[in-house]
Amino acid sequence: MNRFFAITFLIIGVTSLNAQIHEVGVFAGGSNYIGDIGKMSYIAPNEPVIGILYKWNRSPRHSWRISYTQATISGDDNNATAPARKLRGYQFKNELKEISAGLEFNFFDFNLHEMEPKFTPYIYSGLSYVQYKELFFTGGYPKYGSSQGGIAIPMVVGVKGRLLDHFILGFEAGARWTLKDDLDGSGSTNKNLTHLKFGNTNSTDWYVFTGFTLTYTFGNKPCYCAE
Repeated sequence: MNRFFAITFLIIGVTSLNAQIHEVGVFAGGSNYIGDIGKMSYIAPNEPVIGILYKWNRSPRHSWRISYTQATISGDDNNATAPARKLRGYQFKNELKEISAGLEFNFFDFNLHEMEPKFTPYIYSGLSYVQYKELFFTGGYPKYGSSQGGIAIPMVVGVKGRLLDHFILGFEAGARWTLKDDLDGSGSTNKNLTHLKFGNTNSTDWYVFTGFTLTYTFGNKPCYCAE
């Protein structure tokens, strides 16, 4: 939690740069995971997620965006529809800490210095670094080890609109394709535990964040000129 507040102050500090228009705010919603344990639903939030984000609106159509998010992911074979998973009966829970940076693209012009109401769908992608606990199963129960990390590719779609003069409310759903297969303990990278692997070893784990963003916007009126 101390790291969460430290990164919050860091992002707020970045917004003091006298560039174009800025947004700083929060994300809150639910998370779910897609892998080798439990349900196979793509969007089915079952655990909490919270985060902070900063955007630099480089033009009415695109923004550079950075965020820090904390979430829990879990899976339970008892909730699966596949008979083999129900028979196996595994369940797990893991904690994620994600830093993500990339480009947000608006489908409509989103110039916040114009007075009329503003609304647009948008997409976001870039690169994420996710930290989680090493996990493996022995005797049918999850065992946890040291912290691990890896790269994920975020693929986010959402809608947003101006709520008040300086507040933007959005709703988004974003899948993260990880390059790891051990968030759920099914594909441990520990050489001493390779015999404990299970599930589809040819696919990696995914996780999804679904929720609302609320940002406060401020800064000099941008010229949106070509450089």
